[in-house]
Amino acid sequence: MKRSFIVDSTCNEMRIDRWIRHSLGNMPQGLIEKNLRAGKIKLNKKKIKSSQKVKFNDKIDIYDLNFKESIIQKKIKFKPSKDIIKSNENQIIENNDDFIVLNKESGISVQGGTKSKKNLVDIFSKSEIFKDSKPYSVHRLDKDTSGVFIMAKTRECAQLLTSLFRLRKVHKKNLAISHGKIKQNSGEWNNELIRYDGKKKNKRKSKNIF
Repeated sequence: MKRSFIVDSTCNEMRIDRWIRHSLGNMPQGLIEKNLRAGKIKLNKKKIKSSQKVKFNDKIDIYDLNFKESIIQKKIKFKPSKDIIKSNENQIIENNDDFIVLNKESGISVQGGTKSKKNLVDIFSKSEIFKDSKPYSVHRLDKDTSGVFIMAKTRECAQLLTSLFRLRKVHKKNLAISHGKIKQNSGEWNNELIRYDGKKKNKRKSKNIF
């Protein structure tokens, strides 16, 4: 049995293994790797590795892949209150017929998943700003990252803006605040990146070139 999917703008530049979990359910990494090697999962009719990133409008074909959780697990839409909708509308810095630009706060996801959580797509889908359309995210911004975020109002605009980001016609800058001063103007810094989830401390090796 063959199933085919078209990648939407919210999954642009997402790794194929993450896309599989996002779209089909929490499939074990080993099973994903096995089916990719066997050619049961193809991107634009080609065999790929799990690290391959998908792009907007790519076609993914899945052959004879039976995974029960893909049937059971569903995305749960976040239901925003009027106050949450209003507070996010207040973050808009540009609003025209084709897209909005907003100052995304840290701690909010761009899109939802299999667990109910606050995200911009579900929030703005209930906003009056999108009453005659639906919100399309055209680039990615991590949950814990704040900054300028663009959301299209039409599929055509989403496709155009996604292409511009992919072709690097839109330039993004990431700024970080450091504690203390770096003595050198340039170099390589190898250290641990520490992230806190509530009281839980998570460490990850980090390499920074500055």
